[in-house]
Amino acid sequence: MEIVTLGIYARNGQQIPNNEPFSLALITPLLVFGVTFVFMTKKLLVATRNSGKVREFSRMLSEMPFDVVGLDDLGITLEVEETGSTFEENAVLKARAYARESGELTLADDSGLEVDSLNGEPGVLSARYGGEGLDDEGRVQFVLDKMKHLPGWERTARFVAVLALVGDEVTDGVVTSKGVMEGAIMHEPIGENGFGYDPVFWLASHAKTTAQLTGEEKDVISHRGAALRGLTPTLESLA
Repeated sequence: MEIVTLGIYARNGQQIPNNEPFSLALITPLLVFGVTFVFMTKKLLVATRNSGKVREFSRMLSEMPFDVVGLDDLGITLEVEETGSTFEENAVLKARAYARESGELTLADDSGLEVDSLNGEPGVLSARYGGEGLDDEGRVQFVLDKMKHLPGWERTARFVAVLALVGDEVTDGVVTSKGVMEGAIMHEPIGENGFGYDPVFWLASHAKTTAQLTGEEKDVISHRGAALRGLTPTLESLA
């Protein structure tokens, strides 16, 4: 009988290499001597310090055998400056830098809000819109203040996310995927769920803001969920 292993370690610390076939005859003596084998889950680093994003990705990837961790979970202090002019450029930049730093399969996202009446702003500056001193609530209010005189039909907007996956086993070293969710900007925040601009992002199809959706409801329709589904075949091949 031939068995294919995935990250099996003996108690004595000796590793049987990943995906190396070995026979039952090889492990039987070890079992007799009380060696314990453990299947090690592959780490997937989500390159963010945003705990909301880490929770969201953990939830969306719950059916895959990955140990989803964030930068703070691995004690990574490196800060990568987002110098790209597009979501894709920034996602790839972060994924490559943190994959080098961690040595782990790394998933990075760059995402944000694009408001038509603001000429696509905040765009790639969504996390820093209005200045570095603002928190999520402050950035939401900054957007609302800039739009306070606009009627509903001039408040169209969208969430955009681009994910980049980087790792030694990834074809060509990197693969990207984009997701978009269309909506509009409310006149005031509604809802307690989510993070960022969720409390003012209105979905006509649900008659709710994204901050009023459950996590599971949001995963089905969100820009980040759509982008992640585009990476599903690659992630499944690496799991």
